Amino acid sequence: MNIQELRRDRGLSQEALAHAAEINRGYFGKLENAKYAVSVDMLEKIAEALDVDPSALLKPR
Repeated sequence: MNIQELRRDRGLSQEALAHAAEINRGYFGKLENAKYAVSVDMLEKIAEALDVDPSALLKPR
């Protein structure tokens, strides 16, 4: 949920963030909706694209 919340706060679509993180859009959607577990590598790519520390994606909201 943190990924989705941060993405929306920045006004990004799933497609735009997936592109910025260099992740397939379909795969990204499944990560964001918790259909797949996120790996550390993917977490780092997403955090970099959102310009946040990776720990921000793991904090309880």
